[in-house]
Amino acid sequence: MQEIIELTRDLIQFKTMHSQPQEIKRCAAFIENYLKMLDLDYKRLDYQNTPCVLVLPQDGFAPVLLMSHMDVVDAPGELFVPLEKDHRLYGRGSLDNKYAVALSLVLVKKHLQRLRKQGKGQQDLPFGVLVTADEEIGGFNGAQKALRDIQTNFCIVLDGGSIEKAVVKAKGIARVKLLSRAKAACGARPWLGENALESLIDDFIRLRTYFVQSVPEHPDRAVVINGIHADTSYHRVPKYAEAFLEVRYTETDDMERLFDYIQKELHSKTVVESVEPLFPGGESSHLNLLLGISQKTKIGFEDGANDARYLGQFGIKGVVWGANGDRSRHSLNEHVSIESVHELYHLLDEFMKQSAELKPVKLPLTPS
Repeated sequence: MQEIIELTRDLIQFKTMHSQPQEIKRCAAFIENYLKMLDLDYKRLDYQNTPCVLVLPQDGFAPVLLMSHMDVVDAPGELFVPLEKDHRLYGRGSLDNKYAVALSLVLVKKHLQRLRKQGKGQQDLPFGVLVTADEEIGGFNGAQKALRDIQTNFCIVLDGGSIEKAVVKAKGIARVKLLSRAKAACGARPWLGENALESLIDDFIRLRTYFVQSVPEHPDRAVVINGIHADTSYHRVPKYAEAFLEVRYTETDDMERLFDYIQKELHSKTVVESVEPLFPGGESSHLNLLLGISQKTKIGFEDGANDARYLGQFGIKGVVWGANGDRSRHSLNEHVSIESVHELYHLLDEFMKQSAELKPVKLPLTPS
């Protein structure tokens, strides 16, 4: 079990922020070297210069797929020095999501060793592993591309939830840009023009109010400003402003209706940049097996979103599950419970052994 923690410590030291793409490539090469030492066949996938590492029992098919990611959100340099304290491992990526990468690699190693002792090989593995490198910026060149060519009956996304909670539903995300243009004026006489920034703020408040009031029985939906920019100079009223919004929606929302409202009722020009799907896990024999093995685990929902949202796009059933970390992801105090990592490993080990008894079903690939 110590190998998982030591491997996690090694992975944390790679500053795999998207501001340092070479570090992401170095981390991918480190993962590849680990797999090479196992004499294991794997694939290195690169979409738009974004590396993914994929291990499958058979070409294109894995009865179960473990998915995790190596990239992290930005952090000061000291967070890339792992610290073990009070049965916790601290550092950027300790919880999100490098412990999961390490656990997946060690799990495939141990299963392969058992199989080889029985005269079997990689083709007999009951699961595959996918490690991506762009989850923190949307997963467009990682999970969304890689899953097109993978057949699997069930995917466990080790990026959320906890030992006690397996997530089977998560919100979708729509990214919208508001563009406001107005007549410039001197700051001393603003009534001679229009303030693009004020108009933009008014539109945001109007949109947020409409979205919240449209389905008041579901208060967990949200509209958030991620960024705002305006042309500014002293003594001048801004004539141009733009805002970047994230709309976190649920299955109760009619997004076409929302976009229609935006186009008709807001003064700002609107650009819908992307609409990322909901994550609907779906019932399956694999989920039932997992819940039977982990008696303390209950199904639940989560506010956040991750690469699990692409599973439904390709007709893959799955769950988001993981170790405990006191909701510390992305914080300066990010950490993972070492005990829960060990517990998760043993549960997944047993799940993989028993899932091998479930009859795999090779399905046709679902086009994107």
